[in-house]
Amino acid sequence: MSDVSLDTATTEPGLGDYFALMKPRVMSLVVFTALAGLMVAPVHVNAFIGFVAILCIAVGAGASGALNMWWDADIDALMRRTAKRPIPAGRVAPGDALALGLALSGFAVVLLALATNLFAAGLLAFTIFFYAVVYSMWLKRATPQNIVIGGAAGAFPPMIGWAAATGSVSLESALMFALIFMWTPPHFWALALFVKSDYGDANVPMLTETHGRRVTRNHILAYTILLAPVSLALGFTSIGGPLYLVVAAVLNARFLWGAWMIWKRDETQAEADKYAMEKRVFRHSLSYLFLSFGALVAEAALHAMGFGGW
Repeated sequence: MSDVSLDTATTEPGLGDYFALMKPRVMSLVVFTALAGLMVAPVHVNAFIGFVAILCIAVGAGASGALNMWWDADIDALMRRTAKRPIPAGRVAPGDALALGLALSGFAVVLLALATNLFAAGLLAFTIFFYAVVYSMWLKRATPQNIVIGGAAGAFPPMIGWAAATGSVSLESALMFALIFMWTPPHFWALALFVKSDYGDANVPMLTETHGRRVTRNHILAYTILLAPVSLALGFTSIGGPLYLVVAAVLNARFLWGAWMIWKRDETQAEADKYAMEKRVFRHSLSYLFLSFGALVAEAALHAMGFGGW
């Protein structure tokens, strides 16, 4: 952490402030992909056990968010996009955020081990460690490849959901992991392009700041191209099928088109037009992931009714 002083809260925190520490928007994506991993697994899971498993994964994600906000409070205070978060805004003391993150981490991992299996709990524990320590404390401030390597933390939830059901990993869960892993860089780099100088103001070595917009646009296109075959490959596994392949083909075509438009445009274009395009690609990247995993869940439902699959 930097020398920015954030030792105490200046107002009495409310329940909503502590909930905000858990990054609920990120948590919603984690919960959905983890639930998809659980639902498409080839093992029936008791509804209550499944609920507890998803709850533990959600709480683990929230714990990661709280630990990240505790560590990043200094740079959050310097960025317009994050300055109103509970710690830099003075609503929650850093020590309280740390305590919350550690307590929730222990609760989530232990309960998941008791409800499902040690392997799934171990994966959850590793995911929390990877996000809080490897990404937040090391990679984020050390390398412009921070979001590439650190993206693994966000890619584990469907694998944890699958492991909660099966006690193992498989080609299918590895491809779900790879889908999110390859999706993360173009998703976050599109965001970095339109938040302007936020990362530079906080001295975070995001690719846009260290290598410029042209290189960032090159990387967005390259990763979007690499994402497409990973996404389509899932369609030919036991959890895929014609419905998923159609949805994946449309989503990838749209994502590739957006990445191509960002890549080929003229940097002299009016800023308002450039940022509008980047925002569209960023927003599509969100729907891309939700709809991709939604299509997998739909295929699982069709399989259960005796339809779909190959």
